[in-house]
Amino acid sequence: MIARSLVALLLLAGCATTPEGGACRADRAQDLVGKPWAPAGEAAVLKRTGARALRVIGPDTMVTMDYRPDRLNVETDAGGIVTRLRCG
Repeated sequence: MIARSLVALLLLAGCATTPEGGACRADRAQDLVGKPWAPAGEAAVLKRTGARALRVIGPDTMVTMDYRPDRLNVETDAGGIVTRLRCG
């Protein structure tokens, strides 16, 4: 559990130090963790985080491993509850 928390903090720190101008700032939307994901709010989340792209990743979603500093990844559980926000 501690290792996961440390990894999450390191990922968020990487987002926070990325230069502005389309860079992702996942730290600006951490209040969404634990809440249901609402696709209708996508534009507002992009504006808050400064990300240019967003992808929602469910438990069985296959994703590419490419890193994009301008993309916000919204991870959800099977019930659509946001479990994690990260850049990349």
